Amino acid sequence: MSAKPILVLAVAALALSACAKKTVPPGDAGICYHIVPQKDGSLKYNKLVQAKSLEVCAANLEAMRIKFLTLGGSQQEIYGAYQSNFLFLQKEGVFTSTSLEGPRYVALVRTGDGRLAIPGAMPQTP
Repeated sequence: MSAKPILVLAVAALALSACAKKTVPPGDAGICYHIVPQKDGSLKYNKLVQAKSLEVCAANLEAMRIKFLTLGGSQQEIYGAYQSNFLFLQKEGVFTSTSLEGPRYVALVRTGDGRLAIPGAMPQTP
């Protein structure tokens, strides 16, 4: 197989992925949302708090996650949204993305005792 058909297939795949539906979060200024995936695949956005920053929103989502766990819940990972960014609270930390299907980037990491911190803020042990 020559390189030309492979190149055509690669360009076609790239064009199709650019047209793929992207789920974007609400862009309301200063509003922190807790997101609940519904059985039909849609998302329910519950206003959690007014927040000054993404980190404050993540801290409130983390507090809610911990409270649910202490009340007998079992959901370790939750979703949130803040100013056009999705927040994904996972065991490794908080990740962010501008779409549900897009790449996720580290926003906060977990310290050794489970707290959330800005990457690089904690001193490294030798």
